[in-house]
Amino acid sequence: MIPVQGLTGARVAVLGLGRSGLAAARALRAGGAQALVWDDNPEARARAEDEGFATRALLRVGAFDDIARLVVSPGIPHLYPRPNPVIAAALRAGVPVDNDIGLFFQSFATPDWAMFDTAPRVIAVTGSNGKSTTSALIHHILEHAGRDAQLAGNIGRGVLDIDPPVSGGVVVLELSSYQTELARSLTPDIAVFTNLSPDHLDRHAGMGGYFAAKRRLFAEGGPDRAVIGVDEDEGLFLAGQLSEGRGDDRVIRVSVAGKLGGPGWNVVARKGFLSETRGGKQAASIDLRGVAGLPGAHNHQNACCAYAACRSLGLAPRVIEAAFHSFGGLPHRSQLIGERDGVRFVNDSKATNVDAAAKALSAFDNIRWICGGLEKEGGLDGLAAASGSVRKAYVIGREAAGFAMQLRPEAEVCTTMQAAVDRAVAEAEPGDTVLLAPAAASFDQYDSFEARGDDFVRLVRAHLDR
Repeated sequence: MIPVQGLTGARVAVLGLGRSGLAAARALRAGGAQALVWDDNPEARARAEDEGFATRALLRVGAFDDIARLVVSPGIPHLYPRPNPVIAAALRAGVPVDNDIGLFFQSFATPDWAMFDTAPRVIAVTGSNGKSTTSALIHHILEHAGRDAQLAGNIGRGVLDIDPPVSGGVVVLELSSYQTELARSLTPDIAVFTNLSPDHLDRHAGMGGYFAAKRRLFAEGGPDRAVIGVDEDEGLFLAGQLSEGRGDDRVIRVSVAGKLGGPGWNVVARKGFLSETRGGKQAASIDLRGVAGLPGAHNHQNACCAYAACRSLGLAPRVIEAAFHSFGGLPHRSQLIGERDGVRFVNDSKATNVDAAAKALSAFDNIRWICGGLEKEGGLDGLAAASGSVRKAYVIGREAAGFAMQLRPEAEVCTTMQAAVDRAVAEAEPGDTVLLAPAAASFDQYDSFEARGDDFVRLVRAHLDR
């Protein structure tokens, strides 16, 4: 646990008692603060009371009169599409609003570090797609290299649940826009921006607000080194803002869309080969085509980002390359479930938006595509260019018929995952890939993308076991 510093003796309200909220309450208590907690769910409040926390209804009159700070869970909106009433009440009372990420950065460094040979480091990863894989890959490379490393944030452990760092330790954080937008303190040593595509637009009032939330990690945080995917205009703009000149190697530009020139520090993947250039000269090259856990150009971008972050820590290219080959990938992200009679089955349930699904489609040939769900803003036009390898689509979801009408490949309305898997299996031929890449949220039929992916895996394995 990371005890919260700077709030000793203060009363701090905690809104939302999921994983991050309870962890924040525990860390506040460990740091000498009094956490007063609330959740609309009575069961969540009961669990907190069982741990000795006092609850407080935060909408009653005078609830914030003695509160020094309000800490909120990431899923609770604080501005758009409208502020949560509790957050609005705190702001009217002049109470600062924060989250567990802000508390972490406020509390991570301690006087004990004076005894360390090497100060601990924090690598923070954000972006629309690939941030989980990139974070997990960085963590895997560091462990492969014998470095003490912890994985936290949206993946792994809660940020305040991790162990206090040791000398030379590295904490890898996956951070969503919900987290970067609100944290009052953001001070990573290395910050990574993978890419940007439309997502969570209602929460951020459009693309400008969404990009601004991501940008805070770099503008507010002032990292020593920034790894920036520059294949979108926003990333290119961000790299330009952070750089002092063409040769400024504090910014590492990453691309999988084209060659990057100039005297700066660049990491590019083209046609399956990762290339690092610095000062206009090639420093290293890695063949990614045989890396089973990182299929497709989108995973090659993840590899470039992870490579650049680890090179910033001084790891040798060949050490990183060896770690690539032992990386098994993450569940629900280009996850190979199995193969039978020449047909592969791949679970990419995390492809919850059009851009992520398009990248998944571009990684395979002869695709039997299971897609559909709760459609996000912006429509499905972005899938057209990537659907050339699709032999047929099998559409799930409550609005499957409307979803199917927007697709260019032949599409069959299946509605349920069971029907989609059964039809895809029945029609698949040797050389085909049955791919779940929904291009939509899961909440019309499932509680999460994980639950949707687990259902797909269960049905596929039942087929493979026959």
